Amino acid sequence: MPEVTRRDPFKNFRFKVKFSGETAYIAGISKVSGLRRTTEVILHRDGGDPGTSRKLPGRTEYEAITLERGITVDTAFEEWANRIWSLRNSSGGLETSLKDFRRDLIIDVFDEGGQQVLSYSVREAWVSEYQGLPELDAGSPGVAFERIRIEHHGWVREKTSPPGEPQFTDTAG
Repeated sequence: MPEVTRRDPFKNFRFKVKFSGETAYIAGISKVSGLRRTTEVILHRDGGDPGTSRKLPGRTEYEAITLERGITVDTAFEEWANRIWSLRNSSGGLETSLKDFRRDLIIDVFDEGGQQVLSYSVREAWVSEYQGLPELDAGSPGVAFERIRIEHHGWVREKTSPPGEPQFTDTAG
């Protein structure tokens, strides 16, 4: 087990998301829902011990993840969502091609010094819900956000080497 030198938890506002295999991060993501999995509990009784139940792990389910970002001219979310469904295909009776609609995602978390401290891989994600435009309100000073909800086959925490804590040097001499 690595030596733990940091006692404070990491902040939840320093993160970036990218598609696996790409070097550039997806622009402007401001919110990622939590990564959550639940394993079903199966009750089992032994024939020789009818008064006591034992618990066994069953199926593991992974909750969908929601990504949110301010609307810009970047169409990465829309293009990904369109791999599942297209208005042109739905009205003409043609089937949508599902080629390459699944993508792996990388969620990187950074510390206060900008060093990567955590990395999670989300496996075989695809867009199940796309909101291209929020409710518009001329009286609101808010930012317009687009959202996608992605289904996936699970996530894993990738091994990362812990960064050294930033050191401040005394420049007063």
